[in-house]
Formats: sequence, structure tokens, C-alpha cells
Amino acid sequence: MSSRTGKTLMAFYDAMFKAYGPQHWWPARTPTEVVVGAILTQNTAWRNVERAIDNLRRANLLDWRKLHALGEADLAELIRPAGTYKVKARRLKAFIEWLHDRYDGDLDRMFETPLHALREQLLGVSGIGRETADAILLYAGSLPSFVVDAYTARILRRHGLIDDSADYEEIKELFESNLPLEVPLFNEYHALLVQIGKLHCRPRARCEGCPLERFEHEIENVNE
Repeated sequence: MSSRTGKTLMAFYDAMFKAYGPQHWWPARTPTEVVVGAILTQNTAWRNVERAIDNLRRANLLDWRKLHALGEADLAELIRPAGTYKVKARRLKAFIEWLHDRYDGDLDRMFETPLHALREQLLGVSGIGRETADAILLYAGSLPSFVVDAYTARILRRHGLIDDSADYEEIKELFESNLPLEVPLFNEYHALLVQIGKLHCRPRARCEGCPLERFEHEIENVNE
């Protein structure tokens, strides 16, 4: 991958950070909350996840051993605000059982596993896809695993950094091969891309005022 790509990605980052500043991600108090939130936030707004996490906090259940002892039906009722709560209770329970069986319910032990091996393990847990796994690794484990979402793909595609055929792993590799493998950078970069996606890079683009607008005509054949 050309060094030009890395310079372009850093120019994107600098422009976004200048416009929006720190995003303070992930909005959670503990690594346990990050993991729970990463699983619950699939296909729902974060405010709904916060309500579900608040329910667990009030019940004093944000503890992996307590969650392991909690029945799936009871868990489902507590996380009801997150939507599709029965499905998400099943997914969360699958992770809880896996964490209990493999790491005795200890997140610290889990995160001692080498990054690539741990990512493969997480992807083997029912209901955990690549974006969720990377969010857990980056935001809960402070491991340099770049998180890709629909906003990221749309922004890169519109700026000519990827084509329509690029899949999740290719986009992830684009960042990890061309940026320093630094957790704070990956953390802030993903959060800033989400901000751009929400404000400007929607299905129908709202380019006016976007801090990346000036790059539209500067990037040509960047991957050559």
C-alpha cells in the first residue's frame, strides 16, 4: 500500500479532529459495559442501549459472574429497551457462557490473549460479527483493532479510497497498514468517521460544510 494512502488518511483525521475535537468514545464506565454495549448496540440507537445498561446497573448485574447466573429470560427483560431483546439476550448469553468457559469470566485474562488469536475466538462466538469483535478489542481491551462500519465504507468509497468490491477485512487492512498501530488514534478516528457519517455522509450526501469536502477533487488514483 502506498505511503500516499497513509498521508491521505492522516489528512482526513486532522481535518475531522480540527472540526469536531475529541469524541470521548466509548461512552461507558467500565470495560464490562463496553462489551455489553457492543453486543446490544447492533441495529439500534445508542440511547436505547444506555437504557438497557442502566437497567443492569440498577440491578447490580454488571458483573460477569452475576450475569452468568442470571437466566436468559430475566436478562431479556432487563435489556428490553435495546430492541430485539430476546435475540440480544441470546447473543449476550452466548458471550457470557464463552467467557465463563474459556476465561473463567475474567475479561483481563481474555485480553491477555494475542490480538489476532483473540479476534478469531470472538468471531467464533454466536452473534458476534466483525464490527462487534473489533469494538470489543479496541474499546474494551485497548487493543489496536480498527473498527469498520457502514459510515466508514461509504466515506472511503465516496472519496475514491476503496471501490464497491472492498469488504470489511480489506477496509480494516487499509487503515491498519497505513496508520500507526495506536489505540488512541484508532479510537478517535472511528468515532470521527461516525460523526461525519451522521452529519454529512448519509445515503444522500450533505457535503456542504463537511471537513472532508475539500478532499473530493484532490484524491485521484490514490491506490496506484
